[in-house]
Amino acid sequence: MSNFAPYQDIPETTRALSPPLTSPRLSSPRASLDRDRSRNIGTASVASPTHPSYQQRDYFGGTSPAHADGSERVAWNAPGGFGGPREDVDMFETRLGLRMDYEACLAYLLLPPAGPVLLLVLEHRSDYVRFHAWQSSLLFAFIFVIHIIFSWSSVISWLLFIGDLGLIGFLTMHAYQDAATLDRYEVPFFGALANSILDDE
Repeated sequence: MSNFAPYQDIPETTRALSPPLTSPRLSSPRASLDRDRSRNIGTASVASPTHPSYQQRDYFGGTSPAHADGSERVAWNAPGGFGGPREDVDMFETRLGLRMDYEACLAYLLLPPAGPVLLLVLEHRSDYVRFHAWQSSLLFAFIFVIHIIFSWSSVISWLLFIGDLGLIGFLTMHAYQDAATLDRYEVPFFGALANSILDDE
């Protein structure tokens, strides 16, 4: 009966012993291997890497052009691969449940500077959306002050209003297009200020 108690030595009687040497010529394992190979040459063929029946297997997947199921491998930086450009941005979570590019556009379309401030209060997950909300609120708060200063002239006020519409359209287009690569289009001064505020949060 076997004894499985810990910390006990294995009895010498159960240790596997080497076969006895029959002659000095067979003392080397290589000699016995050569003898067995020469004995089996006439009866069976030995498969080798150059033999047609030898199947090369790619265990690491470095050079194989396709997977076992027939699907081709895609490089990580190929178009549509891991590092390629994204075709949608649904994978990014936002607190409001909207797509990230749509929500970033709202930072400029939702009556700035009041709308971006509302986005800053509600959105806490997407840094991309928060950057555009900060940039829009800072930029259009400054423009709002300019409107107040030149409110005495209706001509200047209308010109400023037309400039506001063009700026809103330009920044909205960048917020939508850059969402695929997470690039941040920065307007002078206010973009850098929005980035610094976002980094300090």
